[in-house]
Amino acid sequence: MRVRVVLAVMALAITQAGLKTRHYALDEYGGVTITTFTHSDIQLEYQGKVVHIDPWSVSDLSTAKPADLILITDDVNHHLDPKAIARIRKPGAPIVIAANGQKQVPDGIVMANGETREVAGVRIEATAAYDIKPGEPFHPKGEANGYIVTLGGKRIYVVGVTECVPEVRGAQNIDVAFFAMNVPLERMEPAAAIECLSAMKPKVVYPYHYDQEWVRPVPVGGKRPEPTTRGLKELTGALTRQGITVRLAKWYPS
Repeated sequence: MRVRVVLAVMALAITQAGLKTRHYALDEYGGVTITTFTHSDIQLEYQGKVVHIDPWSVSDLSTAKPADLILITDDVNHHLDPKAIARIRKPGAPIVIAANGQKQVPDGIVMANGETREVAGVRIEATAAYDIKPGEPFHPKGEANGYIVTLGGKRIYVVGVTECVPEVRGAQNIDVAFFAMNVPLERMEPAAAIECLSAMKPKVVYPYHYDQEWVRPVPVGGKRPEPTTRGLKELTGALTRQGITVRLAKWYPS
């Protein structure tokens, strides 16, 4: 399928750690406009309907559009940020959450792993996102969600923070996948991400949520580290050889 990329700003060709990549602020796939913000903060728009996933106040939300629907994958601050939700939410717009977000979003619509609903006119499949390897931080099965969102007939999979569990590798007919990499404690390292995405076979992949050091709390007077590109070259090369398009968005302001 022909993929058309529309740039909101001039694409930048840069070299970081030997990786030459183009960075996008705004893309399009099959009529769905995709705007990437910070770490795992995503906006999707189709025919005037705006879906925002994991809005975060660290992002410059001045360019975000008012959301008709908000999806939250987990309960930690860079996924569930009440301040960011309040800023972008249209009055009365539904918020879909995993069960662990109920205290922070009392009016949220809880979806369990494996559940499918239509919310605000959008088909949403809540998918499992969990760890197998023990250790902290740990994401047990059933606590957090990924989401497959269908817009304009395109299936867009925001995978969430997870290992390559059967529910993830078995996802079918995925057009666009937002796929976390370098998850803490050596979970979903580049080789594992390549193996998982090779099984899933999405048409387009956005690696995201891959710099765990960048999102750690910064001490007073401190500064965030330079964003990493660890694993992006390896992932891009391996998937491109299989005919899977990899888009590298600028998730981390430098």
